[in-house]
Amino acid sequence: MPMLLALLILVPIVGAVLALLARGRSVQVLALVFSAGAAGLGLYLVAWHWGSLANAAGALPSATAPEGDLVGVVFDPLSALMLIVAVGIGFLVVLFSVDYVGPRNVEHPYQDGSRRYYFWLLLFIGSMVGVALSPNLLQLFIFWELTTLCSWALIRHSGTSKSVAAGRKALVMTSIGGLFFVAALALLFFSTKSFGFSALASAALSEKMRSLLFFLLLVAVWAKVAQIPFHTWLADTAEAPAPVSAYLDAAAMATAGAYLMARIVLAGHLHLPGMGVLMLVTSLLTMFVALLFYFVQDDLKRLLAYSTIAHLGYVLFGISLGMLGSEQGYQGGVLHMVTHGFAKGTLFLAVGAIAYAAGTRSLRELSGLGRAMPLVGLSFFVGAFAVTGVPPLSCFWSKFLILVGTVGLHSWVGPVLLVLVLAESVISFGWFLYVGQKVFWGQPSPATNHAKQRISGMMAAALVILMAMCVLAPWIGMPLIRMLVP
Repeated sequence: MPMLLALLILVPIVGAVLALLARGRSVQVLALVFSAGAAGLGLYLVAWHWGSLANAAGALPSATAPEGDLVGVVFDPLSALMLIVAVGIGFLVVLFSVDYVGPRNVEHPYQDGSRRYYFWLLLFIGSMVGVALSPNLLQLFIFWELTTLCSWALIRHSGTSKSVAAGRKALVMTSIGGLFFVAALALLFFSTKSFGFSALASAALSEKMRSLLFFLLLVAVWAKVAQIPFHTWLADTAEAPAPVSAYLDAAAMATAGAYLMARIVLAGHLHLPGMGVLMLVTSLLTMFVALLFYFVQDDLKRLLAYSTIAHLGYVLFGISLGMLGSEQGYQGGVLHMVTHGFAKGTLFLAVGAIAYAAGTRSLRELSGLGRAMPLVGLSFFVGAFAVTGVPPLSCFWSKFLILVGTVGLHSWVGPVLLVLVLAESVISFGWFLYVGQKVFWGQPSPATNHAKQRISGMMAAALVILMAMCVLAPWIGMPLIRMLVP
């Protein structure tokens, strides 16, 4: 078991090195083979232990490093959930990239650089697997920083002045969070002589020190998941290739921060009401600030990026409910990482297909695209309905658990939070419905009439699989989240 988990980290990293050394079409072939290998091995490891979900212990078998070791692997329901997202969406992004990152892309013809692109993308996938399987904070931090480096390289891949500036901004702002992470590691090890997740609940720590450590890690998470006041970098990543945006927003760097917070709360059984309230308030504020930005976006990818910021707020909102005593809220927040990941991946790749064929992502320039690109139109609406919580699609189930979690607070605050979350969902649904109608219905615009390309079979396959996962994701995730009790 530990050997297979270690192999799972190595497969995409080895693929990254081979892709960098390869030439011609073999680069794409290697990327497909190694990303598919990582996805197959990861899903196999989850399926292999699926039967143990019903055992009396109520948890997946885990392989962990001994308490004193700095290197090892952990495999439990939470890491299994993260693996499904990291390797599953990773493979679909590589599949979509084969034709998207090439000379036939109308919006941005890519003449060269595929070796660099697949090197960083496969390394990104390997880093995310490393985050999911890390048994302690120090090892997680190393892979965490690798995701920062990969995201910087991929955001700036196009080489335009805007993409280079966006990559630099993402690197700087998330690295600020990394400094807070380092400070937390130093204080934690000085106080407890341990980097373990559960060390935050150590008796050696006073209540004030535990709160300080949690706050330092929370700031690191805010920077990683683009929460207020670090929310501006994620929208600028619209300059990255669409598959990169899909992986970064739906499955990777931003989600890594939410995963860290979920892991800390789960392992430490932390009862820090003040910190829970702080995280709840900031996540709720972020959700509504991001919502306000929806209405001034002309770039479809920037719209989706702000939606990601809001939904990462949902994840932290649910986790904060767990810190305040709501088990269902915590489970809903963790499930939302999976359900939102596949829904948002569908939306980003649909918008990428639009830009690939029509050469623009501008809301003002697009209309009547449904006739020319019916599969893309279907995938956009499926993704939009899934991400806004229309039943029975994916995010309905995670949002429902979060709503149940607000009621579970047994306080007058619960109904207020319930109304606010419902209001955000209704407004988001209305706006995404408007955008979808504007882009795909009505008379074809000049940009639609001049669309020169049709999406390839591999791009279509990625969209079809993602649409299927918008239905299946919660049913895969729910048996796992039942095992998670903060």
